[in-house]
Amino acid sequence: MSSYVLAIDQGTTGSTAVILDSSGKAVAKVNQEYKQIYPKPGWVEHDPEDIWDSVLDVVRKAIEQAHISDGDIAAIGITNQRETTLLWDKKTFNPLHNAIVWQDRRTADFCLSLKKKGFEKKFRAKTGLVLDPYFSGTKIRWLLDNVSGARKSAQNGNVSFGTIDTFLLSRLTNGVVHATDVSNASRTLLMDLKTLTWDKDLCKILGVEMSVLPEIKPSIGIFGYTKGITGLRDGIPISGIAGDQQSALFGQACFEVGEAKCTFGTGSFLLLNTGNKPVASKSGCLTTVAWQWKGKVTYALEGSAFICGAAVQWLRDGLKIIKSSGEIEALARLVEDTGGVQFVPALTGLGAPHWDPEARGVITGLTRGSNSSHLARATLEGMALQNADLLFAMQKDLKKKLKNMKVDGGAVANNLLMQLQADYLGITCVRPQVIETTALGAAFMAGLGVGIWKSYDEVKKVWQKDREFKPEISNKVRQMRIKKWNEAVTKA
Repeated sequence: MSSYVLAIDQGTTGSTAVILDSSGKAVAKVNQEYKQIYPKPGWVEHDPEDIWDSVLDVVRKAIEQAHISDGDIAAIGITNQRETTLLWDKKTFNPLHNAIVWQDRRTADFCLSLKKKGFEKKFRAKTGLVLDPYFSGTKIRWLLDNVSGARKSAQNGNVSFGTIDTFLLSRLTNGVVHATDVSNASRTLLMDLKTLTWDKDLCKILGVEMSVLPEIKPSIGIFGYTKGITGLRDGIPISGIAGDQQSALFGQACFEVGEAKCTFGTGSFLLLNTGNKPVASKSGCLTTVAWQWKGKVTYALEGSAFICGAAVQWLRDGLKIIKSSGEIEALARLVEDTGGVQFVPALTGLGAPHWDPEARGVITGLTRGSNSSHLARATLEGMALQNADLLFAMQKDLKKKLKNMKVDGGAVANNLLMQLQADYLGITCVRPQVIETTALGAAFMAGLGVGIWKSYDEVKKVWQKDREFKPEISNKVRQMRIKKWNEAVTKA
């Protein structure tokens, strides 16, 4: 029997393919970046064909790297940048427009108008989300209203909506399957958290034609089978799908209530397993579906910061003070502190717990003595401090303090950042041996979906700790630093 699992991790800045064997060991990993499109300030788009081509390329290269054939792949798992939204023609599969990325803020005015009409409470109660441009629902409406002929075509049943998981699933099955999983559906502003179904009332308020919506399925189980894809044999089951942050929670083996993780990617995302009941947040966090398996739903609290690793990319590509992202740690270590420099990386607005789509990044405290090292360190501190905002809000909802938090994503290889994170959170940060847990979670789900692994306990055995980072500063110093950070945030 085939015993390899292929995980497709379609992220904001690139696509990754990871192949795991039945012991959970990664035998191949290939990543490829693709173009970011910025039509206007605050607007972010991707070309769907760039995404698809990058996925096909990394899958082909991963199979070659693993020295296996496509006949050895037992299952495929998909994890994806979640709220990124696109529409395509049902017959031709051709996208009607570029994908509107989760970071995009073009629907901010519409969200504000809905808030003024008093709709936020209704959306909060049904979806666990806030009315923010971040989520898919208002993006769908924008596409239907602004792409010539899109709404009429949708009303005639000729248009499909999908987040990236749905788009990839449709392409991989040659259009046979139009579906999503509960975790991605829970990020649209359109799904009722308790019934796990599309809500007609919310769709009407947002102006979304229900005919475009995919079927909602559990995260673990057979979604469909590959068909007509160069480099992949027909009939491979796609048996696990989850949004990237829920997939990372799964990949960190956070299966128990109260276990939490923070992923450091383009943005940073802190999720806490709350078990089989949704917990309403009063502190600006989100309530979301983590996953569903064998009829059982697991929920989570989430806090998200829109810019994390992307701040380092901005130093690299925008300011050009580093040539590669990996250089930032050495540059930041050249100084003992930020020299008073504060960087709030609100480059696409502020997420939880502030939810201010109009906020913009600010750098304060500059003097003639400030240099690139101070800015590099201020960037790392800003990344850590915004995550502290998230955790403190989450602990307020739970009314208890967490003992530790698992961390993952490419940036956690930065030891200075991890130490700063532990210092400002005031709890231990635990780094796993495999830091790309987003892809790992998708692979675990797909493997469970076809029986390669049969239980959470079997998955737990694969997860291994690399290092713990414990707080090294006093609470007094921590509170002083957080006070300065809060002052800087008010200027964003």
